Amino acid sequence: MSSEEFCTYETAWCPGCGNFNILKCLKQSLEELGKDPHEVLLVAGIGQAAKTPQYLSANSFCGLHGRALPAAIAAKIANQKLTVVVNSGEGDSYGEGGNHFIHNIRRNVDITHFVHDNQIYGLTKGQASPTSNEGTVTDVQTEGSINTPFNPLLIAIAAGAGFVARAFSGNPEHLVSIMKQAILYKGYSLVDILQPCISFNKVNTFSYYKNRVYKLDDAYNSYDKITAMEKAMEFGDHIPLGVIYQEEKRSFHEKNKVLASGVPLVDQQQEGSLIEKYMQEFI
Repeated sequence: MSSEEFCTYETAWCPGCGNFNILKCLKQSLEELGKDPHEVLLVAGIGQAAKTPQYLSANSFCGLHGRALPAAIAAKIANQKLTVVVNSGEGDSYGEGGNHFIHNIRRNVDITHFVHDNQIYGLTKGQASPTSNEGTVTDVQTEGSINTPFNPLLIAIAAGAGFVARAFSGNPEHLVSIMKQAILYKGYSLVDILQPCISFNKVNTFSYYKNRVYKLDDAYNSYDKITAMEKAMEFGDHIPLGVIYQEEKRSFHEKNKVLASGVPLVDQQQEGSLIEKYMQEFI
């Protein structure tokens, strides 16, 4: 099977949605890395971004709202040969799935987490999301959101994530580069991808991001945690793009004595009588 066989399908996204570029870049990234569709598992929860697995030919699983990470983690633990990629929105990942987000960082299971961040709930018609700016006016928050915006990069770095990055759907060449680095990272990798929601967010538009984002230059030290945390807090008139922080860390598989052999769990021989014993306990 050729890696050129990744196919995209008709979507239900609004014309002009940033998800189109993210889907295109994901396809390109997987192909340039030489992946085949049968080697890849795309996982999502619920939301516009979470429809991504339905539009690209690969193994896929769409779960409950906020529950993409548990399914992705379980699949990777069972079969470490799979390239497991989560595509979901900031509401799904940082809101309903916030607890899973924090604790998978602690486990450091080798999955890649692409968060499509448009600072609004798009599927449910435009209420403020965890990353919406304070003061964002919606049909629900009629006087403006009074909540402090969630800072996913800062929280991820503080919680111990080994690869934390930000990209913009309007810069596809850079996005592909970041996606490939994240997929190749051995451990949990987070990429927060800024994208416009042309239907429900009239503030954080394509031009809003385009006029504010800038790429970190070669002089930036992404291995310095304190500098990275300071850079993660920079979100206003200037928004940095690139690998904000990275470090080598032992992954979940490397630390688990059953999985450290390199033999996927699904291929390991199990004692039938022991399995039967445990099954009988549930009857």
